[in-house]
Amino acid sequence: MPGAIEVLAGLAIITNAVIYGTDVFAAIVLRPAAACIDDRALTQLLGHIHRIADRRLPAIGATGLITAAATAALTASTEHPTSAAAAGIATLALIIFLGVYARSSKPVNTALTTAALAHQVPDDARQLQARGNSVINARVTLQTIALVALCVALAAA
Repeated sequence: MPGAIEVLAGLAIITNAVIYGTDVFAAIVLRPAAACIDDRALTQLLGHIHRIADRRLPAIGATGLITAAATAALTASTEHPTSAAAAGIATLALIIFLGVYARSSKPVNTALTTAALAHQVPDDARQLQARGNSVINARVTLQTIALVALCVALAAA
């Protein structure tokens, strides 16, 4: 029967994998597809995607961060220094991810969602999307670091 460390690390991996997969999809599929449509379609599509994602994904992301931090705390209190270090790295990567999201992505999501709901097209729709695109690779990288570190934490437990 798995112990608390394994359960926490496993939950952290699963929840962060959802966010990772979403961002990878955005980076390799959604970003180039959005470049091929007009500003009205871009605003409607991305505005409604962000409207739904910004309602559903925060609980998943918060669970991922909390369980990563709990894994770090629990492993630090045991004799698993490799697991503790790895979970600490994962937690730090996720905190930085959250900062990048809050500073760069969330304002773009809000602007596009507001415009989509109002059936308007912002004059700066492409610039908004470019701002969102400018951090997607950083977000994927931070999620990759977190997931690899969590896997190490789990394996070393």
